[in-house]
Amino acid sequence: MLVIISGTKYSGIGIAVDTLVKEHGFQRIHENASEDELIDYVTKNYTKDLVMDCTSLSLIEKLDRRPSAVHFSLDAPIAIKMKIFQQMAPGKDLDQFFAEMDSYDFNPNSIELRERSHIRIKCMNKDTANYQSRISDAITQQLASLREPDNAFSPPLRPSWDTYFMKLATLAASRSNCMKRKVGCVIVRDRRVIATGYNGTPRHLTNCFNGGCPRCNDGDSQNLHTCLCLHAEENALLEAGRDRVGANATLYCDTCPCLTCSVKLVQTGITEVIYSQSYRMDEASFKVLISAGIRVRQFSFVKEPKLIMI
Repeated sequence: MLVIISGTKYSGIGIAVDTLVKEHGFQRIHENASEDELIDYVTKNYTKDLVMDCTSLSLIEKLDRRPSAVHFSLDAPIAIKMKIFQQMAPGKDLDQFFAEMDSYDFNPNSIELRERSHIRIKCMNKDTANYQSRISDAITQQLASLREPDNAFSPPLRPSWDTYFMKLATLAASRSNCMKRKVGCVIVRDRRVIATGYNGTPRHLTNCFNGGCPRCNDGDSQNLHTCLCLHAEENALLEAGRDRVGANATLYCDTCPCLTCSVKLVQTGITEVIYSQSYRMDEASFKVLISAGIRVRQFSFVKEPKLIMI
């Protein structure tokens, strides 16, 4: 695993690097080597635990492509930054402290560099006494969640199948034209995508967000029978059809199917439904799905970037 540490000025980047080296046995590599040398070394030693601090946006852009790379960023209150500044630069005055922070923290490249981080550790407590231990605890916890249980090498940010397909469902939802809510789904068999769907008005009709569905545009939560929008599950099932759905197909949906869609899922032969967000008809939907022998479970994936407050 390659851990890259960036952050705001005097936020404790050195503390994070030292934690990984001293407490977790990481080998430190230095940014002052050429970018080509660093890329070559990281690629050849992808099974080793490596750590480096980084201030170069161009280097981050290259390292981010490596599957073994995880980028942490740090931020801390002024009181903590000032204490670190006084330890690192004794004799310098406060004007110098603020000038350095403004120069680095609000530089466009350094802002974009931090925005690219996968895990953001933000200190919310200005107590300087136990800052080092809080960083150590946060990093230790995140390392444990990134590593495979059997310690075999696996890219630390590679998503599970559930996460992967639920992200595809969420991506499909971004195409929704419904005024009420955005919903997306994916039908999968043997870990292969059969069909995707999102909610909105039928083909050749005016998009819902352009006034195509009077019920949705009026904000009426009742009179569902007057709604012209097809649900995400309906669109996916219509795209696939019963023959393509076949046996042992799974439907991933970012919102729990409604009762009407649940009935259609049963008829089409879906064997498992995995959803992330609840819906007001959950109980009625569950009753239909479970009665038909369909497995139902809720799955919540971690939002990215991950925000850790200490």
